Amino acid sequence: MSSRANIDEAHTRAAQRTNDAPDSDIRAALRRIGGASASADAKAAAERAARIVAARAAAEGLADVRYAPVDSPFGELLAASTERGLVRLAFPEESVDTVLDRLAQRLSPRIVEAPAALDEVRRELDAYFSGNRRAFQIPLDWTLIGPFGRRVLQATSEIPYGGVLTYTQVAGEAGSPRGSRAAGNALGANPIPIVIPCHRVLRTGGSLGGYGGGVERKRWLLELEGALTAPLA
Repeated sequence: MSSRANIDEAHTRAAQRTNDAPDSDIRAALRRIGGASASADAKAAAERAARIVAARAAAEGLADVRYAPVDSPFGELLAASTERGLVRLAFPEESVDTVLDRLAQRLSPRIVEAPAALDEVRRELDAYFSGNRRAFQIPLDWTLIGPFGRRVLQATSEIPYGGVLTYTQVAGEAGSPRGSRAAGNALGANPIPIVIPCHRVLRTGGSLGGYGGGVERKRWLLELEGALTAPLA
């Protein structure tokens, strides 16, 4: 199944998560979605109904988490935001259902697809990928990140475009000079990659190290930023 199809299917399920919203029309629409048959017409009708529900929920402030697909050189990313800011950016190979289910568990089940709410995220990422943006201005929601991870990722956020630090250096900046392994784990669990630039952290000695989105993506991002002056393993 394509990434777009996965997002469409997950969108319908996400709309069902708003079933507890205090709105009888939304609940009725979701019941119709749940009762739809597997036929192509019924599926299309369910998806249309889900989009109507999502648009209304977003417009009336009934959604706590909004998400949308975002194009990238790697394929379609999934971005999610709250009123505080961008809370999740998922790579194409991550299961859309799994991402949305975890957001429902950790944040709120009131999740809708709302592309307009992610327009600024989309614009800034487009500019970054085209080489026209060196720093992100979009607000972030750090709710999914624990205390130590937040210190690590805040230190990482201070690494400038085109610059790099080692895991040991980042651990030191986070207040744990001997915690390079723990810092690596925190970087690997970064829920907002690219925007929080964990790709700018390398092993001591200059090798690439790991990356939650894959080493080749890490290399690509560093090359985009002009941070690689020689081939790295």
